[in-house]
Amino acid sequence: MKNKKVRVRFAPSPTGGLHLGGVRTVLFNYLFARQHKGTFVVRIEDTDQTRFVEGAEQYIFDCLQWCGLKPDESPVNGGPFAPYRQSERKDIYKQYALQLVEKGYAYYAFDTPEALDAQRKAIPNFQYNHQTRRQCTNSLTLNPEAVLEKLAGNAPYVIRIKMPENETVTCHDLIRGTVEFNTGLSDDKVLLKADGMPTYHLAVVVDDYLMQITHAFRGEEWLPSAPVHILLWKYLFGLDKMPQWAHLPLILKPDGNGKLSKRDGERLGFPVFAMDWTDPATGNTTTGFKERGFLPEAFVNMLAMLGWNDGSGQEIFSLQELIEKFSETVFFLLEFGSKPYIYRP
Repeated sequence: MKNKKVRVRFAPSPTGGLHLGGVRTVLFNYLFARQHKGTFVVRIEDTDQTRFVEGAEQYIFDCLQWCGLKPDESPVNGGPFAPYRQSERKDIYKQYALQLVEKGYAYYAFDTPEALDAQRKAIPNFQYNHQTRRQCTNSLTLNPEAVLEKLAGNAPYVIRIKMPENETVTCHDLIRGTVEFNTGLSDDKVLLKADGMPTYHLAVVVDDYLMQITHAFRGEEWLPSAPVHILLWKYLFGLDKMPQWAHLPLILKPDGNGKLSKRDGERLGFPVFAMDWTDPATGNTTTGFKERGFLPEAFVNMLAMLGWNDGSGQEIFSLQELIEKFSETVFFLLEFGSKPYIYRP
């Protein structure tokens, strides 16, 4: 990866307003790309159509425009790896899911919703994993003829990854160093849904590979899914092709533990969105920093200091100064160990 041109991506889901934590992820991607004369990509991850919110995608790009963080490639301005909406790349993912099945790394699961509900009632904290998969209806428990019959009859199915029972997988995180995971603690995540759409787990790996992403900055809430993603990289493309990861610490609410949420802003009287967001379903508007009178330069400067400093004590930076001084060597956690950052407006 060291010899490749830096390519980073921000991959939001169009499900509502853009939280300041999301904008911070954009900022760190943008600064890293600009410092290394690389490419900043915005990819819309809209595979979960049940959560799609009309107008949310345009809102995301309006926020980035206001902040001055313009992507080099996106659904708006195109690029060499288009399309940049996952819903428009649906046909790409199935071939990789089938490839995993053929190699024995994944399997068809034909369980009905009713059967899964019964399992959840019978087994406390039920997880579809190496301990329970043999009690379910899938291509591991059915004979090959029965599987072919179900497929020929268009029986609904999902494709799940077959997580090893007890293996250790590792990765190097730009923030945390070497991180280890035991595969037996992860469930057999769905990779391809019954409607033919991929889940995040499959789509993010395939798209990062096809779009030649070299570095992936994402929130630490994705760490539990890391062993699934590492194995998908290993099985499909090779670990040498995997981007370098940086799992960003959470931004906590100011009055206690827990991730900062929209409700905290409403409760305590400060914005958590970059710009006003009006929920099309309810008509309720959540106030943003822009409408509170903040300049975009001030908003960006505040976000930069939530998890980064250059060691000099300087507190006010222009965007160009941030680009020049930004470096993962003074990245996050320098003084705070593994603690998240508390937002104090």
